[in-house]
Amino acid sequence: MCGIVAAVADRNIVPVLIEGLRKLEYRGYDSAGLAVHEGAGAAAGPLRRLRAVGRVAELAARAEGLSARSGIAHTRWATHGVPSERNAHPHVSGGLALVHNGIIENYAEIKARLAGLGYVFASETDTEAIAHLVEHKLKAQDDLLAAVRAACAELVGAYAIAVLCEREPQRIVVARQGAPLLLGIGEDGHYAASDAAALLQVTRTLVHLEDGDIAEISRDGARVVRPDGAPVERPSHESALDAGAVELGHYRHYMQKEIFEQPQALANTLEMIGAAQSAAPQLFGAGAEEMLGDVRSVLILACGTSYHAGLTARYWIEQLAGLPCSVEIASEYRYRSSVPHPQALVVAISQSGETADTLAALRHARALGQSRTLAICNVPESAIVRAAALKFLTRAGPEIGVASTKAFTTQLAALFLLAVVLARLNGRIDAREEAAHLAAMRRLPLAVGRVLELEQDIAAWARLFAGRQHALFLGRGLHYPIALEGALKLKEISYIHAEAYAAGELKHGPLALVDKDMPVVAVAPNDALLEKLKSNLQEVQARGGELFVFADAGCAIAESEGVRIIRMPEHYGLLSPVLHVVPLQLLAYHAALAKGTDVDKPRNLAKSVTVE
Repeated sequence: MCGIVAAVADRNIVPVLIEGLRKLEYRGYDSAGLAVHEGAGAAAGPLRRLRAVGRVAELAARAEGLSARSGIAHTRWATHGVPSERNAHPHVSGGLALVHNGIIENYAEIKARLAGLGYVFASETDTEAIAHLVEHKLKAQDDLLAAVRAACAELVGAYAIAVLCEREPQRIVVARQGAPLLLGIGEDGHYAASDAAALLQVTRTLVHLEDGDIAEISRDGARVVRPDGAPVERPSHESALDAGAVELGHYRHYMQKEIFEQPQALANTLEMIGAAQSAAPQLFGAGAEEMLGDVRSVLILACGTSYHAGLTARYWIEQLAGLPCSVEIASEYRYRSSVPHPQALVVAISQSGETADTLAALRHARALGQSRTLAICNVPESAIVRAAALKFLTRAGPEIGVASTKAFTTQLAALFLLAVVLARLNGRIDAREEAAHLAAMRRLPLAVGRVLELEQDIAAWARLFAGRQHALFLGRGLHYPIALEGALKLKEISYIHAEAYAAGELKHGPLALVDKDMPVVAVAPNDALLEKLKSNLQEVQARGGELFVFADAGCAIAESEGVRIIRMPEHYGLLSPVLHVVPLQLLAYHAALAKGTDVDKPRNLAKSVTVE
C-alpha cells in the first residue's frame, strides 16, 4: 500500500515520477501527488505541488508540460483521513514537501505540540505532522539531513519518507523504519522508491536501506547514515527483475497473466532440484542441514493467501515429516501469550517480504528464543528474508495483481519441498519415496498447464455467478485450505460474499444457508475422503442447492440436475492442492469479468500491506 518515488537527475524527472507511480499502482491507492523544483540548478524555482484524487492518469494530465530536475511523488492508500485532495501527499510545511508510507502511532501528541507552537494543519493525516516536525527541526539544525534525523528520533511507528526542501533543490533526504525503501544508482542521477518496479525504467542498480537508515541523494551521489549520524555503507546489487516482466502483454489483466504464468513460475522455483533424486537441505540456505535436523516442531506465520499456503503445508509436514505443525495468523500471534519451543522451526511466508504483520510476528518469535527461522518469499533482499536465518526464494517473478495467484502456487511448491527435506532428515521416508516426490514436483508445470486448458469451461460457469450475492466453498483434508483460498479469491475481486468450510462441518450450521440461490463450489479430488465428500454434496442437493464440482478424472460423481461437473485432467496425490487451486483462481477472475469489477485493483485492498 502507498508508493514513493523520488529523483534527482540531469533530465526532466517528471515523466520518471509519473511512470514510477504507474508501476506502483498495483499496490493499491486512492490519490496521487508530486512536488518538484521547477527549472534546474541555480535557476530552480519554488516548490510546485500537484495532487489528485483517483488514478495516476489524473495526476499525469495535471502535470503535462511540467519540467523539473528534482522531485518526489506518492500514491496514497487512506489510513488517517478520507481519500481527498487535501489528505493526498505530498504535505508541505514552510519551504519543504514530504511524502510518507506507513503509520505514525504518536502523531496525535506531535500534532498537539506543534499546533501549540503555531503550526496550522490542513489535513487529517498523520503525515502532515511529520512535515511540520521536520520544518521545526530545520529551523534549529539548518541542515535537511540533520533535521530529518532529529525528527525521526521522535517518531513511533512505521514509516518510509522522502523530503524535498526549497532551499536545497538538488538534494532529497529519505528515511525508513519498518516500511520498504531503496535507492537507485543511475548514470544521470540518483533515485529512491518503495519498490524496485518503479526504478527499472532508469536503473537496475539498487541499494536496499535497513531500518533506521537515513539517506540523501543528489545528482552526483548517495550517502547513508544511521540514526546517530554515523555513516554506513549499504551494498548495491543488480536487480534480476526485467522491466518487461511487469508489462501486461496480450492479457486483459495482470491477474489473468499471472494465472497463466504459473507453469513457468513453478518451473523456475523448482529449477534448483533439477534431475536430483534427493533434495539437499542446503536449498534453504547455509547451515540448513544442522538447523533443520534438530527441529521438533514447526510454526508457520503468515497472512491472507500465504496463511492458506501454511494451512496446506501443515498436512504435508505432519504426514510426511511426522512433526507437529501449527499455523498462526501473523497479526494474532504476536498479541497473545503463546508457548515458545526452542526447537521449533518458525516459517514466515510472504510474497513481498515486507508484510508488516508477518515481519513483526517473526521478530516476536525470535524475541521469545525461537532462533530457527526460515523465510519463504518472492523478493530477495526484502525485510523478512533479511530477518530470517534461512531462506527460500520462490522465483515467481513480479506479481502485480492484488489477488495473489502465482505467488501462492510457488509457495505451495516451496512448502512441499520443505516437508520432503524434513521427512528425509527425520528418517520418515526412504530414498525411493523421496525420489518419487521430487519426480512429481518436476511434473507440476506440465500438470498445471493442462488445468489451464479448462479456462473456457470455467468462464461459462463464472457467468452464472455474476448475479449471485453469496457462494459457499467446500473441501476436505488437504483441500479445505484450497476451498478457503477459492472463497477469498472470489470475494476479493468480484465482491461476491463467499465463505469456505471443511465439508464435514456443513451440517453443523452452514447447511441452513443452502437454497437454490446459493451456489456451492466443491473441490473433489479422487482421494481417501471422496466418499465422505460425496455424502456432504448429497446434503446440498437434497436442499435444492446448486453444486459446481471440480472433480478429478475417475471420480464417480456424475452430472445431474443441479450438479455441474468440470473434470480435472488427473489426480495428483499429495500435490493435488497445487492443481485444484488453479480453476478456483480462474472462476474468481471470470466472475469478476462478468460483473465488470476492477480485477487488478479491487476496492479497499492493497497489494503490499506494510502497516498493521
